[in-house]
Amino acid sequence: MGDKKDVWQGTLALMVLKTLQLLGPLHGYGIARRIEQTSGDLLAVNYGTLYPALLKLEQEGYIASEWGVSEHNRRAKYYKLTRAGHKQLQKESREWQQTTAILERFLSAKESVS
Repeated sequence: MGDKKDVWQGTLALMVLKTLQLLGPLHGYGIARRIEQTSGDLLAVNYGTLYPALLKLEQEGYIASEWGVSEHNRRAKYYKLTRAGHKQLQKESREWQQTTAILERFLSAKESVS
Protein backbone atom coordinates (compact mmCIF):
# COMPACT_ATOMS: atom_id res chain seq x y z
CA MET A 1 0.00 0.00 0.00
CA GLY A 2 1.37 3.46 -0.94
CA ASP A 3 1.52 6.56 1.15
CA LYS A 4 -1.82 7.83 2.34
CA LYS A 5 -2.79 11.35 1.38
CA ASP A 6 -4.13 13.89 3.84
CA VAL A 7 -7.76 14.89 3.41
CA TRP A 8 -7.94 17.85 1.02
CA GLN A 9 -8.47 21.24 2.59
CA GLY A 10 -12.11 22.24 2.56
CA THR A 11 -13.44 18.70 2.07
CA LEU A 12 -13.32 17.28 5.59
CA ALA A 13 -16.58 18.90 6.70
CA LEU A 14 -18.35 17.56 3.62
CA MET A 15 -16.99 14.05 4.24
CA VAL A 16 -18.04 14.19 7.91
CA LEU A 17 -21.57 15.34 7.06
CA LYS A 18 -21.95 12.67 4.36
CA THR A 19 -20.63 9.96 6.67
CA LEU A 20 -23.11 10.89 9.39
CA GLN A 21 -25.95 11.01 6.85
CA LEU A 22 -25.14 7.50 5.64
CA LEU A 23 -24.32 5.81 8.93
CA GLY A 24 -26.12 7.79 11.61
CA PRO A 25 -24.51 8.70 14.94
CA LEU A 26 -20.80 7.88 15.21
CA HIS A 27 -17.91 8.78 17.48
CA GLY A 28 -14.87 10.60 16.12
CA TYR A 29 -12.78 7.48 15.63
CA GLY A 30 -15.65 5.82 13.73
CA ILE A 31 -16.02 8.86 11.48
CA ALA A 32 -12.28 8.89 10.73
CA ARG A 33 -12.17 5.16 9.99
CA ARG A 34 -15.20 5.37 7.69
CA ILE A 35 -13.66 8.24 5.71
CA GLU A 36 -10.43 6.27 5.37
CA GLN A 37 -12.29 3.09 4.35
CA THR A 38 -14.49 4.92 1.84
CA SER A 39 -11.36 6.35 0.21
CA GLY A 40 -10.04 2.83 -0.24
CA ASP A 41 -7.51 3.63 2.49
CA LEU A 42 -5.92 6.28 0.25
CA LEU A 43 -6.71 9.11 2.67
CA ALA A 44 -5.49 9.53 6.23
CA VAL A 45 -7.61 11.51 8.68
CA ASN A 46 -5.51 13.58 11.06
CA TYR A 47 -7.19 13.61 14.47
CA GLY A 48 -5.68 17.04 15.15
CA THR A 49 -7.76 18.25 12.23
CA LEU A 50 -10.86 16.09 12.74
CA TYR A 51 -11.79 17.15 16.25
CA PRO A 52 -11.57 20.91 15.59
CA ALA A 53 -13.70 20.31 12.47
CA LEU A 54 -16.28 18.41 14.54
CA LEU A 55 -16.33 21.23 17.10
CA LYS A 56 -16.80 23.83 14.34
CA LEU A 57 -19.63 21.84 12.73
CA GLU A 58 -21.30 21.54 16.12
CA GLN A 59 -20.94 25.26 16.84
CA GLU A 60 -22.46 26.01 13.43
CA GLY A 61 -25.42 23.77 14.28
CA TYR A 62 -24.79 21.18 11.54
CA ILE A 63 -24.12 18.34 13.96
CA ALA A 64 -25.08 17.61 17.56
CA SER A 65 -23.26 15.44 20.07
CA GLU A 66 -23.99 13.41 23.14
CA TRP A 67 -21.94 11.12 25.32
CA GLY A 68 -22.41 7.38 25.03
CA VAL A 69 -20.53 4.11 25.37
CA SER A 70 -18.45 2.76 22.47
CA GLU A 71 -18.40 -0.81 21.24
CA HIS A 72 -15.26 -1.26 23.40
CA ASN A 73 -17.17 -0.16 26.50
CA ARG A 74 -15.46 3.23 26.64
CA ARG A 75 -17.06 6.61 27.07
CA ALA A 76 -17.26 8.34 23.70
CA LYS A 77 -18.86 11.43 22.21
CA TYR A 78 -21.27 10.52 19.42
CA TYR A 79 -22.07 12.98 16.65
CA LYS A 80 -25.24 13.10 14.56
CA LEU A 81 -26.49 15.23 11.70
CA THR A 82 -29.04 17.94 12.48
CA ARG A 83 -31.75 19.28 10.17
CA ALA A 84 -29.46 22.22 9.37
CA GLY A 85 -26.69 19.71 8.69
CA HIS A 86 -28.83 17.92 6.10
CA LYS A 87 -29.40 21.24 4.32
CA GLN A 88 -25.72 22.16 4.54
CA LEU A 89 -24.75 18.76 3.13
CA GLN A 90 -27.01 19.34 0.11
CA LYS A 91 -25.54 22.82 -0.40
CA GLU A 92 -21.92 21.72 -0.08
CA SER A 93 -22.52 18.70 -2.33
CA ARG A 94 -23.91 20.94 -5.09
CA GLU A 95 -20.99 23.35 -4.73
CA TRP A 96 -18.44 20.52 -4.83
CA GLN A 97 -20.07 19.03 -7.95
CA GLN A 98 -19.95 22.44 -9.67
CA THR A 99 -16.30 22.90 -8.69
CA THR A 100 -15.26 19.48 -9.96
CA ALA A 101 -17.20 20.01 -13.21
CA ILE A 102 -15.33 23.27 -13.80
CA LEU A 103 -11.99 21.63 -13.02
CA GLU A 104 -12.83 18.75 -15.35
CA ARG A 105 -13.33 21.27 -18.18
CA PHE A 106 -9.79 22.53 -17.64
CA LEU A 107 -8.29 19.08 -17.37
CA SER A 108 -9.99 17.82 -20.53
CA ALA A 109 -9.36 20.99 -22.58
CA LYS A 110 -7.47 20.43 -25.81
CA GLU A 111 -4.54 22.58 -26.78
CA SER A 112 -5.62 25.19 -29.28
CA VAL A 113 -3.88 25.17 -32.61
CA SER A 114 -3.03 28.59 -34.04
